[in-house]
Amino acid sequence: MPLSHEFSVAPEMYLKTIYNLEARTGAARTGDIAKLLNITPGSVTNTLEVLEGKGFVEREPYKGVKLTGQGRSLALSVFRRHRLAERLLTEVLHYEWAESHDEACKLEHAVSDTLANSIEKTLGNPETCPHGNPIPDEKGYLAPSKSEALSNLGAGQHGVVSEIPDENTELLRYLANLGMLPGVEVKVEEKAPFKGPMLVKVESNSYPLSLDVANGIYVNKKK
Repeated sequence: MPLSHEFSVAPEMYLKTIYNLEARTGAARTGDIAKLLNITPGSVTNTLEVLEGKGFVEREPYKGVKLTGQGRSLALSVFRRHRLAERLLTEVLHYEWAESHDEACKLEHAVSDTLANSIEKTLGNPETCPHGNPIPDEKGYLAPSKSEALSNLGAGQHGVVSEIPDENTELLRYLANLGMLPGVEVKVEEKAPFKGPMLVKVESNSYPLSLDVANGIYVNKKK
């Protein structure tokens, strides 16, 4: 259930965002959270104070914020409900791949653990959401990911898209238009120096990708 209705962005969204940033960089900085949630740093700071007071996060000056055990447990519970809701929307209600995320954000607050278990069983115990992100089990276990950001690959290297951790609807629409979906093989044709863009081949087409976009696409690198 939602922590509070007092915020423009649900606190659970913060916990999910912090979880992803922590997994990627070791800690979540205010500016990165604000960018991903498309809100002001001041709003982030205010909400983090509330979450810290409730025992969900710990803040270290100049280092960022990390989830406590309680915060991590709640984040994984929200991920489970969200990703199962996405599966229900795409497989049963036939929502578009890129459109399921926003609707699941609404449903995740209403889905109980009992309903989540029922959805999981009905759908045949799926291991990932439609965007490739793993679904925690009912005990909160989430298998560690072996994939890495597309931006880590060098020119000439191949990878298979595995997951899109930052489920931004606009990004999902963009990737869908490029055909860059989980299971699709991609090749880095060119990589500009100094954090420049990458030229990535998807099937017979090549597309320039900014480093920000490439950072949000995870792949299993092919040897």
